[in-house]
Amino acid sequence: MFKGSNVALVTPFKNNKLDEETYIKLIHFHIENGTNGLVPAGTTGESPTLSHDEHEKVIELCVRESKGKLPVFAGTGSNSTEEAISLTSHAEKIGANGALIVTPYYNKPTQEGLYQHYKAINDKCGIPIIIYNIPGRSVIDMSVETMARLFELKNIIGVKDATGDLDRVNQTLNKLGKDFLQLTGNDDNALEFNMRGGSGSISVTANIAPKLCSDFQKFSKSKNDNELTQAKKLNEILQPLHHAMFVESNPSPVKYAAKLLKLCDDDVRLPLVKVTEPTKEIIKKALSSAKLI
Repeated sequence: MFKGSNVALVTPFKNNKLDEETYIKLIHFHIENGTNGLVPAGTTGESPTLSHDEHEKVIELCVRESKGKLPVFAGTGSNSTEEAISLTSHAEKIGANGALIVTPYYNKPTQEGLYQHYKAINDKCGIPIIIYNIPGRSVIDMSVETMARLFELKNIIGVKDATGDLDRVNQTLNKLGKDFLQLTGNDDNALEFNMRGGSGSISVTANIAPKLCSDFQKFSKSKNDNELTQAKKLNEILQPLHHAMFVESNPSPVKYAAKLLKLCDDDVRLPLVKVTEPTKEIIKKALSSAKLI
């Protein structure tokens, strides 16, 4: 249900308010351009600076506008277990297909704390849950052993792995088996990730290159030699884009790229700021090399 190229949707703003009209257009842009799944209100969607009402609204819009054409895994994580339960319950109520729940940031829980956090959410909710393991932002790293314990629960189905450690794919596959869904959160390692047993990505780059990312994901899982060759070619085309999206803090670069493509404005909320002039040139060059501008 949730494989291939899944976009970590940006949240467009106008005068520091949620730009609903543009957000709806973005959703349909992805429906029309091959994206396999939608992830609203995640890191790329600037969830830390969305109000609670805005957070719920972007998920509602995503579910409503996709009309079942694409699965929606809503970003409902928090460093407060009660808030994560509230957001996940809301996502379930309005019809989201699942939830992407980040490991609690700042609190620095132990592995047992991580387990109890996800178990509490699992016990209160009834939709599939993907663990979002991103030590670079959360400080903590969920172990494969803790994920194995969580996989025994009814709703835990997989992980978005943003550790950057490709050996984790093998370790997780060996410990949890092929039924545990593994998605990469690092666009730049998606080819090797899939070749080791991954099932796709939750992608920043897909915001601006949905067709390229979707085709790449499809070909990268093929058993056909010609399609695998095509996946490698697309990977080479995409690498400059992947790099450019992280020259400065995400999502400032991808929002600037989206502005160049007339998809949305590049407004971000403090403490994030718009990208610098040198970064703008890097982004323009990457878009040009991929023939997007």
